[in-house]
Amino acid sequence: MTSAGADTRSRPSPWRTVSGRLVAGAALLTAVALLPWLSGNDPALTVLRARSADQDPTPAQLATVREQLGLDEGPFTHLAHWLGGLPRGDAGSSWVSGEPVLPQVTTAFAVSVTLMLGALVVTVAVAALVTGRTVWLGSRRRLRRARAGVGAAVLAALPKFLLASLLATVCGVWLGWFPSSGWEGPSSMVLPALALGVPSGAMIGGLLDQSLPGAFREPWARTWYAFGFSPGAVARNALRRALAGVLPQLLPTVVALVGGAVAVEKIFNIPGLGRLALDAAIAQDLPPLQTATLALVLLGVVAGLIVQALRRALLGPALRDGALTAPPPPDSARRRSTRRIAGFCAVVLLALVVAGLLRDPLRVETAARLLPPSAAHPLGTDSLGRDLLARLGHGALRTAGVALAVTVVSVLVGLLLGSAARVSAGLTEVASTLPAVLAGLLTTAVTGPSVWGAALAVCLVGWTPYAAQAAALIEEERASGHMLASVSFGAGPRYLMRHHYLPAVLPSVLRNALLRLPTAVLVLASLGFLGLGEQPPTPEWGRLLSENQPYAELAPWTVFGPACALVLLAVLAVSGTASGRRA
Repeated sequence: MTSAGADTRSRPSPWRTVSGRLVAGAALLTAVALLPWLSGNDPALTVLRARSADQDPTPAQLATVREQLGLDEGPFTHLAHWLGGLPRGDAGSSWVSGEPVLPQVTTAFAVSVTLMLGALVVTVAVAALVTGRTVWLGSRRRLRRARAGVGAAVLAALPKFLLASLLATVCGVWLGWFPSSGWEGPSSMVLPALALGVPSGAMIGGLLDQSLPGAFREPWARTWYAFGFSPGAVARNALRRALAGVLPQLLPTVVALVGGAVAVEKIFNIPGLGRLALDAAIAQDLPPLQTATLALVLLGVVAGLIVQALRRALLGPALRDGALTAPPPPDSARRRSTRRIAGFCAVVLLALVVAGLLRDPLRVETAARLLPPSAAHPLGTDSLGRDLLARLGHGALRTAGVALAVTVVSVLVGLLLGSAARVSAGLTEVASTLPAVLAGLLTTAVTGPSVWGAALAVCLVGWTPYAAQAAALIEEERASGHMLASVSFGAGPRYLMRHHYLPAVLPSVLRNALLRLPTAVLVLASLGFLGLGEQPPTPEWGRLLSENQPYAELAPWTVFGPACALVLLAVLAVSGTASGRRA
């Protein structure tokens, strides 16, 4: 009775989860409704400029726009009118074009969901490739030879907009295999799906590859080996065991594929939901922005319910027969290999940073624009003639420092809310639906464009994958046999936290954080590219990728340096984690 009661109490009650989703969704929609008024700019002026590009409208024109849009009534009256029309299928009309909003959002949503499904197929395929060797060797009790963390880190660190630009140039323009622009049929989906799915699949596959060794060495697996079960049966149940902890990471991945792929949609000229929301937010066109945000919230809630149902289906005997045990320590050869990889990456990065710090990152030479690498400019120059090595070196500390601060804050918030899943489950699902670009627009409206405003925006959404992972791991730990035994012997909350929850959660969450560190850099860069983060001419790694991306075909060296630096950072993080792991 005690074990069953403890397990029942550990699960969030349905009404709390539903109420959490409703409260978080209402708060998000209210914040979006306040955006034009929080920005400090006249909404009528912004809308009028979006309509006609008139830089100096008359007071009479502004008064006419305010009367047409009902701006004098305030944001809450407008929000009430918008919500009142939704049951009738009326989401209002665009402030800029005057066209009905619902058909626009419906079309964009259909495009984004279709692209998301294609990207999910690529994600699953890449994840299967990353974990295939581990599954095969683990099912035959030869797991010591498997290791795919570094390769997964390299793929996960690929900037999606850079990969999209490369695919569009090589496979679309040069080779002509698939369309490089537009949305006309299934062939138009191939390249953007690859650009979105390859990094996401490497991320999911890397997490799964780290969880599988422990699953293959649980008591149930050793028992199955002893009784002669087939390798396929052991592999299927090990995957079932490991997927239960990794599956929640699909929720932010799904939403990111729909609402956060603005750069990829722009590169391939895809009329998706993320691009629609961004354009509406920049123009302060409130009706389509609110409707697109609501669509993202509903998508996140539905995806969360599906993920939760799949996890409960996976939580079977393989989970309850034994607790997760740590994989055996790597052999000395493996440890030396990972240390060499980490050392090599550290030396190369340090050399680049030191060499760059000795140069002037702001010196402009108009006669030396887009020069290839040479003795004078080892990494070449950008479109303004500035030395890329200098900008790479001077941007290293700022890039790594801000990204690390964002990651630390996100992990702490994620651990705190993940440990209170009974009250935060709905909040996590709704916050996962908020693209970082939209969060950046909301925070910039209050703080102004700055690097710390962008960091705050990333923190507002960056905690969700850690909270989802922590909640899943805590639920697994609560269902384990040794946990229930500790509860039956009278263990208190402090003992359980110190000896059960933290050892079960911290290693996986920290590895996830290191794997996502380059992603934090890229998200900050995308906000800076949109004018919401780091302002020019300050050098920053991700911004170097963003501002040089248009020249990738003409001068590929302009993106080669920062791209390699991000990949080296990811490999260094994962290699350092692997070499320092203990049994």
